[in-house]
Amino acid sequence: MSLALRFLGVGGAQSPELGSTCGVLERNGRPLLMIDCGAEALSAYLAQYGEAPRTVYVTHTHMDHVAGLERMFYKTWFDERRRGEVRVFAHANLVPLLQSRVADFPEPLAEGGANFWDAFRLVPLSRGFWFDGLWFDVFATRHHAPSTSFGVALAGSFAWTGDTRPIPEVLAAIVSGDMLVVHDCGLRGNPSHTGLDDLAREYPQDLLRRFVLCHYASETEAQAMEAAGMRVARRGEVIALAGPQAGA
Repeated sequence: MSLALRFLGVGGAQSPELGSTCGVLERNGRPLLMIDCGAEALSAYLAQYGEAPRTVYVTHTHMDHVAGLERMFYKTWFDERRRGEVRVFAHANLVPLLQSRVADFPEPLAEGGANFWDAFRLVPLSRGFWFDGLWFDVFATRHHAPSTSFGVALAGSFAWTGDTRPIPEVLAAIVSGDMLVVHDCGLRGNPSHTGLDDLAREYPQDLLRRFVLCHYASETEAQAMEAAGMRVARRGEVIALAGPQAGA
């Protein structure tokens, strides 16, 4: 079994030219799990794979990470083979936020007769979830309000923080072996996002060597972070992953 992460987008909400930050876990060259689904990310997914996602993990409910779900509703509802079968994995704390952000419009169909979640199989979770024989760990990150943002990890393969401030104590408990760590980072941090100076202050060098950075503002920022010795993801890049640990 070969695993890889494909970056469909690497930018923030104010850098649409870089695409909404989104990754797809691929197994043997085929998409297994989409991580976040912003508007640009869904378009990139359709262009890459020629079909809509079958599984999505939601890190948090900012629109650059979930706006594509509304469009996915229509693509899924009108495809009887997929209606009600597309899994949306989300921490239980995010369910009311997802409802208010993308699902609460009075009638998703002008004709009536359908609820937003009828098109999907919503899977609320806490510690993690099983999917297709693999166990994925879920962990809290630091982004805006507490308990509103959650990363995802596959033991031995990768950890994806989503948008976050530094979380060294969390990653220390999760990362092992040859795991890749996909981490939010821009050139300058703020109260909701990590900056380049935060990395050096908060993380040990042996962990930083595993990092690949995304959710930055421009190619100029990306080059500056590379000049500082960090690895930076680019839109469309595919990174091979180590195999999951036994039992994962």
